[in-house]
Amino acid sequence: MALQIARQATIKGDESSFAVVFGAMGITNEESRYFMHDFETSGKLDRTVVFLNKADDPAVERIITPRLALTAAEYLAFEKDMHVLVILTDMTNYCESLREISSAREEIPGRRGYPGYMYTDLATIYERAGIIKGKKGSITQIPILTMVGNDKTHPVPDLTGYITEGQIIMDKELNKKGIYPPIDILSSLSRLKNEVQDEEKTRKDHAAIANQLNATYAVGKEELGGLIKIIGSEALPEEDRQVWKFVEKFEENFVNQTESKERNIEETLDLAWEMLSDVPRFKLAKLNDKLIKEFCPKILEKNKSS
Repeated sequence: MALQIARQATIKGDESSFAVVFGAMGITNEESRYFMHDFETSGKLDRTVVFLNKADDPAVERIITPRLALTAAEYLAFEKDMHVLVILTDMTNYCESLREISSAREEIPGRRGYPGYMYTDLATIYERAGIIKGKKGSITQIPILTMVGNDKTHPVPDLTGYITEGQIIMDKELNKKGIYPPIDILSSLSRLKNEVQDEEKTRKDHAAIANQLNATYAVGKEELGGLIKIIGSEALPEEDRQVWKFVEKFEENFVNQTESKERNIEETLDLAWEMLSDVPRFKLAKLNDKLIKEFCPKILEKNKSS
């Protein structure tokens, strides 16, 4: 995922004003070769700055890797007026090194042995993003981490969630189904989505359709999913079976999106309406009739016929 983001990232207009800074921490030699091979074969190496810290490198080098990457990004953004995307992976390895060094210093440990100042330390990294008044460049940062034991309350994802403006969480079950990217939309969140879900930036139905997708998927996945494991989908009432079919279609056709199946925002919103058209109208409480008439009138037509 990190490589695909780096490979496909771009901006409208002058491509020469865009760069990627890729910082990898605690990776294996195999992963290192894979990263460099991908950058070279995709032709993106000429606009990418790469910082590689391998698993057998000293822990102290892992601590300075993200800071070196961000210093390079700040130079490109605020001295060379470029728009820079910074990708940092894996921040869990960084935090493990922070704990190792803290222990060697015999500092008083905090939660799960991590140093008590880890929140402040992570903030000094994550908050080195954005724009500076009077400068043309910008820095966008995507830190990537591994959730130990798939536990969101673990100190690393927990503190990261407090500092960052949103999280995209991957789901192992979706990955087993072959769905890519295996994004768990119920756990993922954005604190800035309300700033862009409007008619000027996307489309006026964006906010409503997003809320309805999330609500319908949550009902099907969390309520019906457990029930189906006990009694099977055939024992459900017809309207609940339609919701469950939506869940399956949502994962297979909406979440699943390989590089060969790219969609723009217009196509994505249209696809969302198409999938919701099979759900009974009374279960679409977050959509008003005015929006439905404009974007998917067949929902009302099906409701009348039933």
